Amino acid sequence: MRHPLDIVAMFAAIWLLAAMMLDALTPKELTTVMIGIAIGPAIVITAVFYYLRCPRLDFAVMFAALWLISDIAIAFISPKQLPHFLIALGFVPALLIGIVLHWQRFQRRDEQLPAPSVKRG
Repeated sequence: MRHPLDIVAMFAAIWLLAAMMLDALTPKELTTVMIGIAIGPAIVITAVFYYLRCPRLDFAVMFAALWLISDIAIAFISPKQLPHFLIALGFVPALLIGIVLHWQRFQRRDEQLPAPSVKRG
């Protein structure tokens, strides 16, 4: 069973790690505190959906959307223009999830299509 304190500790560690890693990648004018404030709401929403046992696919799509929103928030609060690879980094989770969804759909295509039948009259 997922204990709420375990979830809080896990997502707080993820939040701190993400803020410090993004601080290392962004310009020096953007501090860890500014990044932490920008990604904080996304971490809290993700933790709530994790606690509510959201289905895996829905959780992944929601995480990708929140990651992109956090990337946009960081770009808005940054006093200096962000490098282009950081902006592209915001699209990576959504792109990966889209690829996986289309691949699964492609794999199940044969199961969904009925075999053609020959009508004899």
